[in-house]
This record gives sequence, structure tokens and C-alpha cells, in this order.
Amino acid sequence: MSDLQTSCTFEPGSVALVTGGGGILGQRFCAGLASAGARVAVVDLSDTAAAAVAATIGESAKAFACDVSDPASVSACIDAVMARFGRIDILANNAATKTADPGAFFAPFEDYKLETWREVMSVNIDGMFLMAQAVGRQMLAAGRGGTIVQTASIYGLVGPDERIYEGSDYLGGPINTPAVYSASKAAVIGLTRWLATHWAKLGIRVNCLVPGGVSSGQNSAFSELYSRRVPLGRMAEAEEMVPAMLYLASGASSYVTGQVLAVDGGWTAW
Repeated sequence: MSDLQTSCTFEPGSVALVTGGGGILGQRFCAGLASAGARVAVVDLSDTAAAAVAATIGESAKAFACDVSDPASVSACIDAVMARFGRIDILANNAATKTADPGAFFAPFEDYKLETWREVMSVNIDGMFLMAQAVGRQMLAAGRGGTIVQTASIYGLVGPDERIYEGSDYLGGPINTPAVYSASKAAVIGLTRWLATHWAKLGIRVNCLVPGGVSSGQNSAFSELYSRRVPLGRMAEAEEMVPAMLYLASGASSYVTGQVLAVDGGWTAW
């Protein structure tokens, strides 16, 4: 029998960097990675949000503020993480944005502003590129390999069903899935596959986690319509994304790279 590690745990001293670490999924990823034995760099645009998450974890976590769309901010963040922990073994490339203006983000396609499009892309895909590049350099220099898990969305795989938004409400108004969101998340999947083949021979695995709709304050009309569209009949809870993250980040998936794992209750199965 092979002595291949099959549990979703990490070697002592391993360090995981989580972008968007103060967000709905990010804070769960941070807690899950810490519980599995990793030290965690909680990275978020909001230093307050990052600090709050790190505080719940304890001494094995440290908060770092970073604008992933800004190359200088990314570089400074990586330098700070390396100064604190001395290594980065896992990157949960998770940061994304709906912008500070929900009205602009959810605007009809025909009226969508280019500046809003570019703002979303600057985080959702430029930020993924910048952080993967910066962390990848550290992994290559260390020569130990590493794992990168990038967060996409079902809407990077399929188009939205606009019927589920009838009577919807979120963040104080009606919602939809903007084209920029789908385009950015499809780009994350493409970047994942490219990086997986590019770095495979150097021991860096790169995979993509694709969450379905996560319950996070949507009104009952949206939740009911969304749930009818899901084979399992409900929205996801944020905690249900954590086991998949741990699997892809750990030695349990040692022969898995370039893959897209949808945790969506069956949404993309029909």
C-alpha cells in the first residue's frame, strides 16, 4: 500500500495565504485551513476585516491589508507575509468584488459603464494574476512546490437563469448576474488551467473551486426561486465550501491539477 497522504491536513509549519480573507467564504477558508494545521495569512482589502478573522483563529494567524488589483500593494503584502512566516505553501486566491456601488454593479448590460467593468476585472482577474504571480515566485524560489486554489463561480461555467431574479433583493435592491461577473469568473478558470500546465513540472498544483449560490442575506423570493433550480433543492451554506478547499489545497489531491470542482448542489448538471 502506498504511504500517500490522503487526509486533508498540512505539515507542521505550512503557511496558507487567503485573499479576500475577511469575506463570506474567505473567513471560513481561513478557519478551515488553520484547523487543518496551517498557519494563515489573512489578506483582505479591509485591514479591520482581516484583523477580526485573524483574532478568531489566534496566534497561528496574522492579518495583512492588500489591494490585490495594485501591483505595489501585492508586492508589499507578500514581503510582509514572508517576513512574518518565512514561507508560503498554499494560496487560496479568493478575492473578488461587487464594487462599492451595487447599483452600478447590477446595472443592465445595455447601460453598463466601462469604468465599472474595469473595476470588477481589476480585482476578479487582474488580482488573481498578480497574486498567483507573486506567490508563485516565492514557491519556485523555495523549491518545495505548493498548491493554489482559485475561486470562480458557476457563472464562469454556464450562463445565468434570469428567472431566478424575479422579486429578488440583496444589498438593498434587485440583483442579477452581470456579464462582467461571468466573464471574470470564466477567465479565472482559464488562468487556472494555464497555470496548472505551466507549473506542473515544478511541483505547483493549481485548481479551481466553483461555488454555487451561497446563502448570504438574499431575500426569501430569491432563495426560493434559486432553490427550485438546484437538484439538491437548496442554496449552499458557506461552510460547505470548506471541505472542497481543504481537499484541493492538501496532499489528499496530490495527483489533481488543472481541475474545476463545482460545489453547486447539481446546478451545472442540467
